[in-house]
Formats: sequence, structure tokens, C-alpha cells
Amino acid sequence: MPRKHIAMVSIPAPGHVNPSLEIIRELVDRGHRVTYANDPSMEAVITATGAELRPVVSTLPKVNHSGVAEESTEKSWDGDAIHALTLFQEEYESMLPQLRDHYEDDRPDLFLYDIAGGPARILAQEWGIPMVQLSPTYVAWEGYEEDMAPMLDEMKADPRGAAYYERQARFLVENGVSMPADQFYGRPERAVVLVAKSMQPNAERVNESVYTFVGPALPTARSDDGEWARPAGNRKILLISLGTAYTDKVDFYRRCMEAFGGLDDWHVVLQIGRYVDPNQLGDVPANFEVHRWVPQFDILGQADAFVTHAGMGGSSEGMFTGTPMIAVPQAVDQFENADALVAAGVGVRLDADTATVAELRTALGEVTSEPIRGRSAELAAELREAGGAARAVEIIEAAVPS
Repeated sequence: MPRKHIAMVSIPAPGHVNPSLEIIRELVDRGHRVTYANDPSMEAVITATGAELRPVVSTLPKVNHSGVAEESTEKSWDGDAIHALTLFQEEYESMLPQLRDHYEDDRPDLFLYDIAGGPARILAQEWGIPMVQLSPTYVAWEGYEEDMAPMLDEMKADPRGAAYYERQARFLVENGVSMPADQFYGRPERAVVLVAKSMQPNAERVNESVYTFVGPALPTARSDDGEWARPAGNRKILLISLGTAYTDKVDFYRRCMEAFGGLDDWHVVLQIGRYVDPNQLGDVPANFEVHRWVPQFDILGQADAFVTHAGMGGSSEGMFTGTPMIAVPQAVDQFENADALVAAGVGVRLDADTATVAELRTALGEVTSEPIRGRSAELAAELREAGGAARAVEIIEAAVPS
């Protein structure tokens, strides 16, 4: 199709940027001009796709593409759901005028926006520009608002929650949005869903005329994350990674070393993140290698099992590579994700705080035996058939006026 200007809007968090990158790269390869509005801390990974960064200084607690803190800040993700939602509301209020400055005189043919890029929808609606949401996690189903009502009522009963919802509603009204906030943010006009349909709660109640499940938009390799050299020999590979945010788990890492250390047929790669001092781990078993950060996707392509916090990014990569998973969720949507992995037949779930050495070792045996190993391979094949980045780009191009 003719060259178009497509503007992507997201926030500086790996779980919100990484899922979009292969789609952005494909759009650029097809000849489109793609601008990507995000914090300058994400410039390197964004411009590597061929897109042009439109700098939007974020108010959120920052980590870079590898999850490393960019700068000291008084803000933190530590806190409850009301705290997190308030952080996002502050981000939206800061983001909107910056987006307006960037695009007022360079209006795109289409806004592509992450689930945390809601201000893009405000501009798209105001300027009459088509839009497509990219969702790196599960989406709302028919009846979602009713199902979530008890939890929302509890939050609104908290004075902090009431203040947040009043602030959210005021922001939308002041910017010409008459739709209720839960509908505006949670009910896109068109959306590409970058997870397996098997991960979607109440999948049978999702409106697939709005939401299209294309699975993770992943490359065959991710060179910007680096490569990992598999040790010589025939040992199986186990990767242990709790993502980027919830990695302060010294005791859990020690139990993993006790559970999997000394297993002659296993080589273990342990990622500990930025919070743990390696010296806190004690004696590291000979069959372990320990790193702050690893090229996760590259390792998963060679791994036989994956101990994961069940973040949507890690869960999707594990499913895409057909790697059986031991899910040890830490926070937010990870508990639902872990349950979805179990329901899909590709993993088992443990409690990171209470799982014993024996339970960890038993779980490894479970996930590397049938039926989990076979089902993991089947689901990986299904995800490839869902279309990934190529299918996502088809949907995006179809939404652009000819």
C-alpha cells in the first residue's frame, strides 16, 4: 500500500515496548514512516527498528530496555493497585500535551497505541484519525465490567481510590471525552492482541470483531538482546528469571540452587536482576551460571524448562518457544497468567515464598514430562499459525484510509 505515517504511543516499560518492536520493524520494512512516542530512555531499542523517536518525557518510575534503573527517583512501583493507577493517571496528564505538540502539525494517518497509551485515543478522536490498540496482555470480555464491579467498588470506597476516579473522569471530560473511563480505556474500537488466545480469560466471551489474537509478535532471534552460548555437552537447559521488577528474592534463588544444583543432566541459567548482590547467594553450584541480565528469548529458544514470574512477556516467549514453565507469580496480572498457563497445559504453578526444595524439583520433573512437554510444543505451533507480526501489520494497514 502507499507509504503512510503511523504513530505508535507507549510508555517506557519493557513489558509495553518489547511486544510492539517486531510490528514496528515490519511496518518500517513495508515502507511506512513510523514515529514512536516514548521516553528518551527507550531511544536505542526503538530506533533499532527503523522508527523515529518522538521524545515524551515520562513521569513513571523508569527502567531501561533491560530492566536496569535509568536514574534515581523518589517514585516507585511499590504499592497497591490504587498507587499504580495514580501513577498512570499522572503519566497521561503529562503525556497528552507532549503528544499534541509532536503531532499537531504532523498528524499521522493512524495512531497505534499500547494499552497504557490512552492519550493517543484522545487525539485520534479529536482529530478524526483512525486508531488501533496493541494489547500485550488479555483484554476485556463481554460482561467484564460487571465481573470486576466488586473489586472496583472496594477501590472506590478507599478515599485514595475515590480521588483517583474523580481525577480520571475530570481529565477525560476536560479533553472532550464523554465516554465513561472504563469504556474509553478498556473498550478500543479495534485491537490487536499479542497473546495466545489460550491465555485469555473467558475467551469465548471476547468480541473477535474488535479483538484479533495474533499471538506474540516475536522474531526468530532478538539480536538487540544479545546471544547466549550453550555450554558443551548434552545437558538440558533450565532458565530461571523473575523478570525486571520483582527480582528481590534471595531466599527463592537459594532454594532453586539447592533444588537444581548438582543435577548432572541439567545446566541452569539464573538471572537475579538489579536488586540482589551476587554475594548474597552463597556458594553457587557448579552446574549454575548467574547473571544480572540474560538474553532471555535467545536462551528460551534452546531451553528445556523455564522458571518464570509469569509476566505476560515471559509467558508469551515461553509459549512461543514451546518451553514448559514453572510459574511463580509475584504481583499484578501474574497470578492470572500463571493460572492460564496451567489451564493451557503448559506449566505448573508454585508459590515463590513457600515452595520447598522438594516441590521445586518435583515441578521440574512434571513440566519436562508428558503431557506438559507435548502440549507446549503443540501450543508453540498454534502461535506461529496465529500470524504474529505479519498478521498484526495486515490488520493495521487495513485500518489506514486508502
